[in-house]
Amino acid sequence: MASNIEFINFVCERLNGLGEVTYKKMFGEYMVYVNSKPVITVCDNIAYVKILKEIEELMVNSEKGYPYNGAKEHYILDIENEELTKKVISILEQITPIPKKRKKAN
Repeated sequence: MASNIEFINFVCERLNGLGEVTYKKMFGEYMVYVNSKPVITVCDNIAYVKILKEIEELMVNSEKGYPYNGAKEHYILDIENEELTKKVISILEQITPIPKKRKKAN
């Protein structure tokens, strides 16, 4: 089941006030960006964030899962918990680099 645009809009609304929020459709699912930094992977209407030591304490009681086949395990972010979401994404936005542009193959 692919994610629907209503859920993506809900996720983006939860990030209001954290910077410029955008999203891109990728392989039938979505990546959500804050200030051009990829912070949330959305698959099957579930919000995933990378497992990193910087958010470990905040996410200690969170479920974990795999956003897609072949992916590393991620935390499942309770996107309905606005306080937790803003804390986690604020940290991730600070430590996540802006992806480098890839050169197009000829």
